[in-house]
Amino acid sequence: MPFDFSLIGMKDILDILLVAYLLYKSYQLMKSSGSLNVFVGILVFIVIWIIVSQVLQMRLLGSIFDKLVSVGALALIVLFQDEIRHFLLTLGSRHHTISILRFFRGDREGEASKEDIMPIVMACMSMGKGKVGALIVIEKNFPLDDIVRTGDVIDANINQRLIENIFFKNSPLHDGAMIISNKRIKAAGCILPVSHNLDIPKELGLRHRAAMGVSQETDAMAIIVSEETGNISIAYQGRFYLRLTAEELERKLTEGAK
Repeated sequence: MPFDFSLIGMKDILDILLVAYLLYKSYQLMKSSGSLNVFVGILVFIVIWIIVSQVLQMRLLGSIFDKLVSVGALALIVLFQDEIRHFLLTLGSRHHTISILRFFRGDREGEASKEDIMPIVMACMSMGKGKVGALIVIEKNFPLDDIVRTGDVIDANINQRLIENIFFKNSPLHDGAMIISNKRIKAAGCILPVSHNLDIPKELGLRHRAAMGVSQETDAMAIIVSEETGNISIAYQGRFYLRLTAEELERKLTEGAK
């Protein structure tokens, strides 16, 4: 007997779309945190549970799966407490920032302002030539207040010389990360969460792992200047963009501001 698609209402379509969206966001979250295999395993378990309890109607095995699901929900909360906290903080921050212009928004169309981007680009290129290590994190929707508290608050305008002076080798703040928020240098010498992803190439140092860590746990964009090679890279949304030129860095910053 063919299925009658006319029985599907708008509410059912909305229900399916919302479930698909939640699954997609969960997939993105698990992939960025290196827990993709766990996510796939959970989906496989749910499919088997539905087949056993709903399709085949195996009462004994179905009741066992029901118990595992009820206990497993609590276990998942404990196991993924950081990811759940990340999701809830992101959700709350978007609610409060819906009417606020994003970082680097220079006009009504939302195009990035070169006056805000170019000091960062020029400072990174200058530090790259001198092989001065640097780590700059640009805040977006996800608040970085916890990270800011680990460093020294500066609250200054974005300035090329100031950025270079902070990361100068003899500066007391050069080892930490700089946080840029709302077109201002918010803090420096900050401590970032380090990624333990085993897929990160071994030739990349601690700065790259810290940049990847903050890009996995937040929606921030992290710029890295390598002290060993002088290469400039970006970590964003759990991905690396390595060995960038000045034009590529400017383009990435512009795209990230949209």
